[in-house]
Amino acid sequence: TLAERANLAGVQHILLVLSGKGGVGKSTLSTELALALRNAGKRVGILDVDLCGPSIPRMLRVQDSAVHQCDSGWVPVFVGQDKAIALMSIGFLLERPDDAVVWRGPKKNALIKQFITDVAWGDLDFLIVDTPPGTSDEHISTVEALRPYQLLGAILVTTPQ
Repeated sequence: TLAERANLAGVQHILLVLSGKGGVGKSTLSTELALALRNAGKRVGILDVDLCGPSIPRMLRVQDSAVHQCDSGWVPVFVGQDKAIALMSIGFLLERPDDAVVWRGPKKNALIKQFITDVAWGDLDFLIVDTPPGTSDEHISTVEALRPYQLLGAILVTTPQ
């Protein structure tokens, strides 16, 4: 719909961060990339779709923040004194940050679609999408939901084995 498009309309470039396995540093790379882009004067958002291991709120020291609603959807959490990084994560929607997320595919996929369509990102130069480990339904849902938008590319994080 038109409202869905509006929330990502101000986003210039979307980058996916993926890997074939867990523990390789996707969230760390996503966070460091966001900080580097911010330090270069860019407006940056991070969409943390790692539903079972949302670590970016803790990495950016905003794990106790709450997400609020506005007319166009969820308002992301803004990070740092300059509020230059916008962040959305399931970590903000859990009662306790260490709560486990045990959901079947359809519920996970619905939340990913909601994150892509219902977050009021505003104007961003880059939106970095931190994905869960592996090659699961969540990846397919993320790519399908992002298909109408300008996807810049993907960063594949690997280990040397």
